[in-house]
Amino acid sequence: MTITWFINKDYSQAMRYKKLDLLKTQGLTFKKHLRNIIVNKVVYAAIFIALPFWLSPASWYVTLSGYLLMQFLCGFILGIVFQPAHVVPTSTYPLPDKSGDIEADWAVSQMYNTANFAHESRLFSWYVGGLNYQVEHHLFPNICHIHYRKLSKIVKSTAEEFEVPYHSYATFMGALKEHTKMLYDLGNKDVAPAIH
Repeated sequence: MTITWFINKDYSQAMRYKKLDLLKTQGLTFKKHLRNIIVNKVVYAAIFIALPFWLSPASWYVTLSGYLLMQFLCGFILGIVFQPAHVVPTSTYPLPDKSGDIEADWAVSQMYNTANFAHESRLFSWYVGGLNYQVEHHLFPNICHIHYRKLSKIVKSTAEEFEVPYHSYATFMGALKEHTKMLYDLGNKDVAPAIH
């Protein structure tokens, strides 16, 4: 997952942002954004790839194995944090109509298809950078995650007022269990989960 991000995701995302004209909201030109991506990738490659190969007393294959292990662990952690926030039984995965539109607007769609977890654990929230508040992360991507805890109370209250679902699991393990159960059900039954 992280190696793919390093190799191509930033570039494809930059192209998408350019196409959607989103770079202007950040005060960036495409050229400046691309330069930032390249400079950051060169710095990353120097620190995490070149320096270890150059300075490590271990043989190249041990250093390469260490780098790949770091990438695997990072990808695994990101995977187990992102999946319980998106692939759980509470997600509805609405299908678009013939014109390609989904009945719910963008914000309501985020409410139907994301879930929070471990909202009471400040340590866990710090460790994952607020990604346990996926509902707020999706609704307010430009707001710093340190505000998600307080913001979640407002979002939940507003969701209840407008009768929109607000999905939240008390613990990370509870969300991970529901995610695993859903994967098991998808892999072992002839009937897919209900898609609204």
